[in-house]
Amino acid sequence: MHIHTALPMATVTEDVGWLAAIDEAINNAFARPTEIFSSIVFFPITIGDVSFPAVVAWLILAGIIFTIYFGVPQLRGLKVGYEVVRGRYSAKDDPGEVPHFQALTSALSGTVGLGNIAGVGAAMALGGPGATFWMICAGLIGMATKFAECTLGVKYREVHEDGTVSGGPFKYLPIAFQKLGRIPAKILTGIFAVAILIFGIAGGNMFQANQTFAQVQNVTGGADGFLGSAGAALIFGLVLAFFVAIVILGGIKSIGATTSRLVPAMGGIYVLACLFVIIANIDQVPGAFGAIITGAFNPQGIAGGILGVLIVGFQRASFSNEAGVGSAAIAHSAVKTRRPVSEGFVALFEPLVDTVLICTMTALAIVIAGAPSLQAGIDQVQSGGDTPDGVILTSDAFATVLPWFPIVLAIAVVLFAYSTLITWSYYGLKAWEFLFGRGKTAEITYKIVFLFFTVAGCVLTFSQVISFADAALFVCAFVNLLGVYFLLPVIKREMREYLADRKSGKLLILGIEKDELRAEK
Repeated sequence: MHIHTALPMATVTEDVGWLAAIDEAINNAFARPTEIFSSIVFFPITIGDVSFPAVVAWLILAGIIFTIYFGVPQLRGLKVGYEVVRGRYSAKDDPGEVPHFQALTSALSGTVGLGNIAGVGAAMALGGPGATFWMICAGLIGMATKFAECTLGVKYREVHEDGTVSGGPFKYLPIAFQKLGRIPAKILTGIFAVAILIFGIAGGNMFQANQTFAQVQNVTGGADGFLGSAGAALIFGLVLAFFVAIVILGGIKSIGATTSRLVPAMGGIYVLACLFVIIANIDQVPGAFGAIITGAFNPQGIAGGILGVLIVGFQRASFSNEAGVGSAAIAHSAVKTRRPVSEGFVALFEPLVDTVLICTMTALAIVIAGAPSLQAGIDQVQSGGDTPDGVILTSDAFATVLPWFPIVLAIAVVLFAYSTLITWSYYGLKAWEFLFGRGKTAEITYKIVFLFFTVAGCVLTFSQVISFADAALFVCAFVNLLGVYFLLPVIKREMREYLADRKSGKLLILGIEKDELRAEK
């Protein structure tokens, strides 16, 4: 997830009076509703001296319950998921739109992003190096949540006559809530759809476009560079919208094909940069791990002690990997498979890559680099100041070893933001279809609206609108996880049958037979 991190917003509206006036008027109109809405969604729970949003407790509790209920799928499911991604049990005529690997990369492109870069820096400023340990724990717990929701996303999907798929919470929530009555089921699912649509247009779209422009502007001279004017921002927005349109007009197949190349590329660039810092200071790695573990159980000067640093880590991980929100189940539902739980096993890799691997690499690099800005950020928080800019903390850490890293970071941010844009366009489309129906006219209307806000995101900040959208996304977590609880027995039955067939060799035999029959025809 990509908001909830202290990131600079592009401010080109200052150059044009009428744009600034529009931006200010909209932000003022949304200020009070956003404050009220956020106070409800992020209602705080206080334990001792520490307060944290109830939604975080809701997400973490679900991960723990699902982990126990399914017998720790994080351990026994990774090998199965790897075999599925490689296509071992797949046949070419399986229903769906994209292979397992493309479904995984499409979902990953929606979660791997600025939260991994800025979120880790902000977490370490708030909770010290020990926050990383708890982020990793939260990521491991979140794997069970992704397993559950993505299995349901495929289980109750609808494959249309043209081969396209509609799935995810829009399909399984009405079934989960049917015991409550038809009207409550429709209302709850409708709330989920509206919340996803709001975030898709503002948070998953405008915010990403804004950050893309802000980072590119920053490395090309800032406000004094050739991208310093509102006119340049508009042109940049139009170009960005054009490249987004090229992909999203082709639907999930086009998105999957793009992300299957983009996600490994952008992840590779970023991980290589982290490895460069780590290898260049290999003698400091044991000490960095020691600081992370020691800080988790014996934090120095962190408000709330162990509980405080634990909550910071869990909260940042929840905001990063979106486990429990239900968004990833939309992308995974398009997979080509006949066995829903197979994609649940594939989804285990999402939090593993997003929160465990990438966030750990970032944290190690920051601790090893020991940039003065990290300690300054920790001191700033402890003295009651604002949380420092997470991107700057990360960038400063890398710059101690790689002076040119801000350019690499800008490239990573552009790739992360672009992949998030195209994936959230698909999530928003499925919400749009649920609310307004399927059809070419409805689809084209939605995509025009989406691309308009891509351009607007580069020119305007709409900070209050984006904050409102961020809160809306976590409404999805309340509704989605409640629905998943109702359907836990269904998931467990699917899992037991699938693992039994795998053990007996039935899965492999069926996959081979299907391909052989197809070849004979």
